[in-house]
Amino acid sequence: MQLNIKKLNEKAIVPTYGSDYAAGADLYACLDEPITINPGETSFIGTGLAMEIPEGYAGLVYARSGLSCKMGLAPANKVGVVDADYRGEITVALYNHSQESRTVEPGDRIAQIVVTPFLKVNFNEVNELSDTVRGADGFGSTGRK
Repeated sequence: MQLNIKKLNEKAIVPTYGSDYAAGADLYACLDEPITINPGETSFIGTGLAMEIPEGYAGLVYARSGLSCKMGLAPANKVGVVDADYRGEITVALYNHSQESRTVEPGDRIAQIVVTPFLKVNFNEVNELSDTVRGADGFGSTGRK
């Protein structure tokens, strides 16, 4: 699949895949200067890119495992959703979960985007749902013995 992107800034870096089988393509910080994110704070980091995601697809913006686990920086909204009709800059709200200030440098990999199809459903309100063995048990109930 080919996805049209537009550089909104000449410094923007086109997303790249880290390996042949990577599901997510790395998004890069498009900054004029480093940004320091203090513990418990969020900074909006632009990528300098806009995308033309096809109808029936969405761009899901996830944390990069190394950045989130080692540095404590991850998207504030956990998973960002880029809709097919959005044409603005892809921006990552990066939250600092760590106890130390962290600095994002121009060109750093800040998140990853997975372009995926989705099902659009019609919600049908009913009075009853079908029965299952599990029923309404949730939050770890399937692992209990």
